[in-house]
Amino acid sequence: MQRISICQYVLCEADHPTAEVVKEWVDSRSFKMSLATVYNTLNILVSAGLLREFKFSCLGKSVYDSNIIDHYHFFDEKSGKFHDIDPSLLSLNSKLPPEFQVNKTDILLTGNLVLET
Repeated sequence: MQRISICQYVLCEADHPTAEVVKEWVDSRSFKMSLATVYNTLNILVSAGLLREFKFSCLGKSVYDSNIIDHYHFFDEKSGKFHDIDPSLLSLNSKLPPEFQVNKTDILLTGNLVLET
C-alpha cells in the first residue's frame, strides 16, 4: 500500500517533488515509511521509464518528474517552483564538432517568473 501511494502521488498529483516531499505527503496520509523506501520506489519508477530524475544544483538534491517527454525546465527563484518548457520555444544553434553525438539535452533556466499586469 505504501508504494502504491508513492506511485499515485508522483505520477498523478505531484509537481517536481523531492524524495523528502514525497515522504512528507505519504506520512501525512498515515502511511509512515522510511526515506529509504521512498528512494527505492522512486528509483524503480525511474528505471521503468515512468519517472525522470533531475539533479539540479540549485536545490542540492534530485527532483522527480512524471513528464517523461523531452522538455526543459525553468526554476522560479522566488517561489522555488519548476515549470516545464517546451523545447520548441527555445532556439539552440549547436556548432559541436561532428564527433559529438548528442543523445539527450537537459536544460535548466533559472530566474523569476514575471506576471504581466
